[in-house]
Amino acid sequence: MEQFLPAYDDPLFSILLILVVSLIIALVTYGWGLYKQQKEEGNILKFLEKFDTAECALDTKAMPFEAHMFKPLTLLAKAFETSGEYPKAINIYLYLVKNSLDQPAKLELMARLGKTYLHAGFLERARSIYTEILGQKPRNIPVLYELGVVYEMMHEYAKAKEIIEPLSILGEETQTLKNYLDFLSLATDKQIGINEKTSHLEKLLETKTDLYRLVIESLFAVSPKSAWKHLNLDRLEEILDILWFLPQAQLDLDIITSHKALSTLYYAKGYITESCVESGIFAVDLLAIAKTSGFEGGDLTFSYLCKKCKRDFPVSFNRCPHCMAINSVKVEENIAKANPQTDYSLF
Repeated sequence: MEQFLPAYDDPLFSILLILVVSLIIALVTYGWGLYKQQKEEGNILKFLEKFDTAECALDTKAMPFEAHMFKPLTLLAKAFETSGEYPKAINIYLYLVKNSLDQPAKLELMARLGKTYLHAGFLERARSIYTEILGQKPRNIPVLYELGVVYEMMHEYAKAKEIIEPLSILGEETQTLKNYLDFLSLATDKQIGINEKTSHLEKLLETKTDLYRLVIESLFAVSPKSAWKHLNLDRLEEILDILWFLPQAQLDLDIITSHKALSTLYYAKGYITESCVESGIFAVDLLAIAKTSGFEGGDLTFSYLCKKCKRDFPVSFNRCPHCMAINSVKVEENIAKANPQTDYSLF
């Protein structure tokens, strides 16, 4: 035996010992990794069982899964999501997540599933999905952003602000998001009085120029006098719809008649009688010219373009409903035939 095995003080014995220990460590590490992966997969499947798909039109329970089906089904789910058929998209995403063996692919599909829940309005489900993803991959920047949107839509602004710090650590520009959430917290705070809220809004208007449209709209709702005082005529086109739909009782005629652009706007609207055609906005000037020539019955209608994704929407938004961009709305005015009653307010 002594001739077969090297002595304990032999260098060959040390090398053999190191090799054996390394082999044991490698086997234990591999086994632990395999166990952890299987446990994570089991946790995901158990987690997904909480989501009822009874409302979905496609029956995937009896559908056998094959690897070559992955890409076509993913494209089909995306098509359903784009066309607004969210239950069908959700059903397919759940089916793919449960049958996918690749962990990164699972997380990507879960992110798409969460986004579909978000667009469909299932906010609590979207929150659960995003929280589960971040538990396994905390540095997922798109998921962090979308979780913040979920908290925002649930009016949980304190939790939405908690997303800012990890995004900042990951190198993202977060000042715009912080300004926006600060504004939402202030605008929806029912515990402060009108005077205090007005004062805070005026301060935001002076320091956060990117919030101009949002703050002016809120000021017209709580203190029209202050809104007129802080009106910026160089940014008239940004708030053209807000001014157009103001009720006549909220107009400040002293300010309006002292500015040609405002005079033209409200002459075209029919709120003042002194003719003026110098707004610099084509549609408004055209309405004013028509009115001066005796043609009545003209009106303005508005559509809202997202400057980031270029989608067009019939109603205004703070966040783009499609790409979730902040402060990306562009107001586009069009001339239309007047309705019997157009004296209504946005507020």
